Amino acid sequence: MKRLFSCALILASFSIPAFAAKNSQSITVNDPVKVGNTQLPAGSYTVTWSGAAPNVQLTISAKGTAPVTVPAKIVDVKNGHVAVSTNTVGGTQVLESIELKNLTLVLTSATAAGE
Repeated sequence: MKRLFSCALILASFSIPAFAAKNSQSITVNDPVKVGNTQLPAGSYTVTWSGAAPNVQLTISAKGTAPVTVPAKIVDVKNGHVAVSTNTVGGTQVLESIELKNLTLVLTSATAAGE
């Protein structure tokens, strides 16, 4: 019985990273961009999201920087690519959405154009 439990525990521990990777993706931001109240420099970032779809918490992080967490909405659409969409507000590029291969994350805290 102990052996069976040990095997099940080991198999379960190997599957945890697979579940975590499902809600994680690497992106590249080519220009400085504002996310929420934080200005992020151009660079490579990891985006992760958690919560019950369609409303989730999106966290953008990079090695050596503090993570930024903002509310977002998942839009179930197949893009076939990875891209970021921004809008210029008051001379500053503001992140509006992140297009991933199988979904789009729309930041609900993004300022609408003209505000």
